[in-house]
Amino acid sequence: MSLRLATLLALAGVTAVTAGCVVEQPAPPPRRVVYEAPPPPPPVVEVVAPQPPPVAVVEEIPPPRHGYIWARGYWHWDGARYVAVRGHWEAVRPGYHYVHPHWERGPGGWHFSAGIWVAG
Repeated sequence: MSLRLATLLALAGVTAVTAGCVVEQPAPPPRRVVYEAPPPPPPVVEVVAPQPPPVAVVEEIPPPRHGYIWARGYWHWDGARYVAVRGHWEAVRPGYHYVHPHWERGPGGWHFSAGIWVAG
């Protein structure tokens, strides 16, 4: 047998032996995607008082604080009488303005509007 044929057979044998050494990794299991609905908004509780609130909440307004606004105090109706609620600091929200808590006369009595941030 010639040297060329022997080399070719040896190369073919090595190729055949090493070709069987390839180990294929199994495909990863598919990822489960779970979509969760956002929680429902809290129920809206409308506070209606039979009489108007006192004229104003008397409170000492603190000096300005960078990055915050002072949310004024207001009168809270507890079902039998008005109770004063102190003001508090609210962090400024760029692009929004704060509407302070207030009472408005409406059908059936006085309606309370909570303090909220409004775009614009």
